[in-house]
Amino acid sequence: MSVKDSTRLPFLGGAGTGIVAWVIGYLVTYLVVAPSLQDSALNQLVEAFDGSLPTLDVVGWTFFNAHFVDTMVQGVPLMGDSATSFIGGDNGFTVFLYLVPAALLLAAGLALARQQRAASPGQGAMVGLTVVPGYFLLSIAGGLLFEVTTLGATVGPDIVLAAIIAGIVYPLVFAGAGGALGGVLEGRSAGAGTDSGL
Repeated sequence: MSVKDSTRLPFLGGAGTGIVAWVIGYLVTYLVVAPSLQDSALNQLVEAFDGSLPTLDVVGWTFFNAHFVDTMVQGVPLMGDSATSFIGGDNGFTVFLYLVPAALLLAAGLALARQQRAASPGQGAMVGLTVVPGYFLLSIAGGLLFEVTTLGATVGPDIVLAAIIAGIVYPLVFAGAGGALGGVLEGRSAGAGTDSGL
């Protein structure tokens, strides 16, 4: 299938690619965060909740932090509400985690544009943007799924920012850029093939 006809964008494949990019991003974050969770500053928060927070939720908060979406802590007695991130700083997880969603979305857009043989950066960007619905869907679901209420307090990603920044802005920027790059590379390949008489 070609994107020369702009009405033939890979919406289903793009949405599936967005879902895969989100899941892989979460799994990479898990591989980085879970082994070092015991020694992290985040462990203090876990202990404040009597050690009852599952690792899957904590990894989810950190994955959203990698999209610059804060973790909201609400209803803690004597502390009030606060927003925090567990990446960077003296006791935070490695700042490498900021690269994970960006790199995966860039690769997703690039792969889709090359697969669809996008003939220009504009067409490639349009193909890359088909990633948005799948990534948005899992960002909303994850924002809700990773919210924990225990001992009268609620901890979880800021759901509005999870939808806007993680679900829309990140895939628009990075998958779109990856798609545009794919269009540039595909255009060069096609030009080289024409020049060599292929």
